[in-house]
Amino acid sequence: MNLSWYGHSCFQCQFSMNGENVSVVIDPYSANIGLKLPNLTADFALVTHQHEDHNNIEALRFTNGTMVIDSPGEYEIKNVFVQGMASFHDESKGEERGQNVIYKIKAEEVTIAHLGDLGCDLTSEQLETLENVDILLIPVGGKYTLDAKKAAHLIKQIDPKIVIPMHYKTAGSNMDIDDLQPFAKEMGLGEYTTENSLKINASQLTNENVIVKILKPLA
Repeated sequence: MNLSWYGHSCFQCQFSMNGENVSVVIDPYSANIGLKLPNLTADFALVTHQHEDHNNIEALRFTNGTMVIDSPGEYEIKNVFVQGMASFHDESKGEERGQNVIYKIKAEEVTIAHLGDLGCDLTSEQLETLENVDILLIPVGGKYTLDAKKAAHLIKQIDPKIVIPMHYKTAGSNMDIDDLQPFAKEMGLGEYTTENSLKINASQLTNENVIVKILKPLA
C-alpha cells in the first residue's frame, strides 16, 4: 500500500489487489485554497463533505467513469472495502458547518481511517467503529476542525499504529488555520523529518506505541 498526501485533506491511496492496482483519492480541493492539485487518476473518490476545499472531483481523472462516494454506508469497489460513518463538522451537531463523513478503508489487510473535517468529540459507538485502525488521518489545524490538543486526545482514544496529521497550514495555502507546530508540540515530536509518501504492508504494523508520520505535501 502506498499513501501520498497532496496537502490539506487530500490523499491518494494506491493498493495492489489481486494483481490489479487500485487508486482511491480522498477530498480533492479547488485551487481557491492557494494550492494546485496535480493531475490524479482515481478508480473512485471519497468526499467527506461538500465544501470546495474537499469536493473538487472535476479535477480527477477517473479510470472508468466518475465513481464517487460521499455519504455514510458500506461499499466495496475492486475489493477495497469502505465504511462511511456520519459525524459533525462542528461542536453544535452540524448547525455551524454541517455534516462530515468519516471513512474507514480496508485493503491489503491494512485499515485506514480518514476523519475528514471532524470538529467534535466522537461517541463511544463511533470510537468502537474505529477500533483496530492501523493508519489514522486526522485534522489538526483547528478553527474549522479539531485543534492540536483535541486531536492528540482523540489519538489516545483510537490508539492507531500510525498517525498522519492533515488539514493544517502549509506553504502556499491561504487557509486561516494553524500550522503543524502546535500539534508537533502537543505530541512531543521535537525535531522531525518529512517523507514523500508512506509505503507499508500489514506485516510491518507491529509497533505497540503510536508512530507519527509527517508527510510532505506533493502539491
